[in-house]
Amino acid sequence: MRRALPLLALLVAAPLTAQWPAVTRDSTLERQLAALAAEVDGVVGIYVRHLPSGRGAELRADELFPTASMIKVPILLTTFQRVHDGDLAFDQKLTWADSLRYNGEDDLFDKLQAGATVPLNQVTLWMITTSDNAASLWLQALVGGGEAINTWLAEHGFSQTRVNSRTPGRRDIWRIYGWGQTTPREIAEMVVGIREGRFVSPAASEAMYRHLTRIHWNGEALSRIPPTVQVASKQGAVDRSRSEVVLVNAPHGDYVFSVITREATDTSYAADNQSWRLIRAVSALLWRTFEPDLPYRPPTGAEAFVP
Repeated sequence: MRRALPLLALLVAAPLTAQWPAVTRDSTLERQLAALAAEVDGVVGIYVRHLPSGRGAELRADELFPTASMIKVPILLTTFQRVHDGDLAFDQKLTWADSLRYNGEDDLFDKLQAGATVPLNQVTLWMITTSDNAASLWLQALVGGGEAINTWLAEHGFSQTRVNSRTPGRRDIWRIYGWGQTTPREIAEMVVGIREGRFVSPAASEAMYRHLTRIHWNGEALSRIPPTVQVASKQGAVDRSRSEVVLVNAPHGDYVFSVITREATDTSYAADNQSWRLIRAVSALLWRTFEPDLPYRPPTGAEAFVP
């Protein structure tokens, strides 16, 4: 049912914007990133922060971009909040219905038969690991819809990241950004907060972080990082926008980065898509920058095993 939120609820849900950690901007790194970004016919946003030193880079880091499937990180956070609060149980059985179908070509949940039962913990797993859209929309509805997720985001200092799809009052902005919107800085610092145990509870943050380290779609940023290094990430892709947020548990200190494009003219889903080439190049550059003594290149033939 569509209804306006009471004014008091809106005020409570809209605290001051979080003060994110300062980035010591590396001018050389920013020039290198800008050169890579210039190869994309579209708008590019990049945010980088080396957690121990604060060294990093910013290119349009506070501008709005589509999240595509990166919006599943806020859905995950709100789901775990509901579990923490006792509204849901992590092992509770959920019953699939035909009304939940998303009709995505690659979505496993769309292939379920009506009446099938699935534990909540498997729904969260598939939402993150394979980016199953049907599972994600199921959870979005289960936690109270986009309004509830947006309230959680506002209460935790995320002033720009919002769910737009299936959210009352956000249809006009949905036409611009799609399912969700964020900035390169906010989505990156969201993953940092999970890594540092600051959201929901330390136990919940740890469980969410484990989800984010089990990613099926490993052909872009992850392909330029050694497979022996743990990485938490989430990817997004719609026709005119590609994105990835990545936190690398690197040997000489964690670093986080996000790359998002919008208004891209290359809308193909081939491996040589301009935005995907950018994401791979940025990931390779950052690994060389922060781990110069540990060179890595994907082995010959690796592309044959990219999902």
